[in-house]
Amino acid sequence: MAETRTGDPASNPSWFTPKRSRCNSKQCGIQGDFDLSNFQDGVLSSAFMVGLLVASPIFASLAKSHNPFRLIGVGLSFWTFATAGCGSSFDFWSIAIFRMLVGVGEASFVSLAAPFIDDNAPVTQSQGCGLGRIDFFVSSQMGKSLWNCLILWILELGKTAWLAMFYMCIPTGIALGYVYGGFVGDRFNWRYAFWSEAFFMLPFAVLGFVMKPLPLKGFAPAESKSKTVGPETEGPGLSDVNCDVLIGNELMSINASNKASKSQGAFKMCNQLPRFLIDMKMLLLDKVYVVNVLGYVAYNFVIGAYSYWGPKAGYNIYHMSNADMTFGGITIACGIIGTIAGGYILDCMNATIPNAFKLLSVVTILGAIFCFISFCVKSLYGFIALFSVGELLVFATQAPVNYVCLHCVRPSLRPLSMAISTVSIHIFGDVPSAPLVGILQDHVNNWRETTLILTSILFLAAGIWFVGVFLNCEDRFNEECGNQSKQSMATTKPLLEGDEDEIPDNPPEP
Repeated sequence: MAETRTGDPASNPSWFTPKRSRCNSKQCGIQGDFDLSNFQDGVLSSAFMVGLLVASPIFASLAKSHNPFRLIGVGLSFWTFATAGCGSSFDFWSIAIFRMLVGVGEASFVSLAAPFIDDNAPVTQSQGCGLGRIDFFVSSQMGKSLWNCLILWILELGKTAWLAMFYMCIPTGIALGYVYGGFVGDRFNWRYAFWSEAFFMLPFAVLGFVMKPLPLKGFAPAESKSKTVGPETEGPGLSDVNCDVLIGNELMSINASNKASKSQGAFKMCNQLPRFLIDMKMLLLDKVYVVNVLGYVAYNFVIGAYSYWGPKAGYNIYHMSNADMTFGGITIACGIIGTIAGGYILDCMNATIPNAFKLLSVVTILGAIFCFISFCVKSLYGFIALFSVGELLVFATQAPVNYVCLHCVRPSLRPLSMAISTVSIHIFGDVPSAPLVGILQDHVNNWRETTLILTSILFLAAGIWFVGVFLNCEDRFNEECGNQSKQSMATTKPLLEGDEDEIPDNPPEP
């Protein structure tokens, strides 16, 4: 990849041109260095999914017996180690294993990050849809910068808009990854791209262990857990040790205490599986959750196939010279704008589960109409305009669909809810969609018909989410859990709200 590029367009062919498959080892990076087949190269691109899908439910289950904030630190450490390992890999199997471990690290964020944002983001907006400070933009006072006004406006966004900003990082990260990987790979070597990422992530992994952990609603604080475990760990008679006993007896007492602690740890591990199965049963019996995830699966089936086959379909239907850049640019831009807009609109509508289902069904069916029509028109520019509007609408679902996942279950089930949602949309959505659409194309041998059949599945997703409007949608965010005391719930306050109503840590005695 360090080879000097020439100005000849043929030396830098588009992804779907035949010349791409004939690049030499230096141009192919990892594939060339390890002499990988196209199949092996494809396996590397999705190997992280194995770790992600396996580890997501595990992190969600561990959150009930371990501090959730520390688990994010563990995940970041896994991710940092695995990313550095990718840069140090020496063959196909080594980099494949490290790619799986990257998925393990990402799994902690998939299941735990969204609940933390849901707890600490402002509950409601002030003065109408976060526009309470809009006068700063119209007539800013002397000494007030536009940047400060923007910060004030962001801090007034509602909870769903903050969730949208979190999920907006996915298309943003993809875009930056392409730019960063290409820049570092072309000028240095692909290994430096991995090593640099690991180096810059290391401080965040350390902070996950040294920072004071944030409380997560539905889970007991760390100090209360230690108080609860203490007497059980000591066991009967172990706490009343005579100071005048012989050293031998004292050592025996210590050993007995250690054995009791180990037996309790083994009991906790054995108790994880039955607890997980009970929680899974509660999720699967929740009609609101099931309907939401089913709609999400159908939606992700289409989006996954778009991302894989879209450029090739565009190249064959509209004879695009740079189909990969066109589809990539549309997806990234519409993904960022649409995701933020979806969360912002739901906050303006008053964020509730029924309103989320209404927004999901409306934007999805409108987006499906625009995408469907875009593949019917013959003009390239007409296609780009219509498809951009369609993708802008369908990406507005990201914040509402995850809002429903977080609020239709009790607080202690939120990590598992997010984990199972992620597992489901990948296993039943984007993972099988690419090969199934390939089989369909082999059968019909017409990319326009194939894309129209694929896009019609968005109408199914809209219909499933529309069913959710008529369900008994109870917001269970404030439901009290048995393992969290009333006092801890009463003193929990979102980090991003003002300090005027903050409850003091040590209130004055009367």
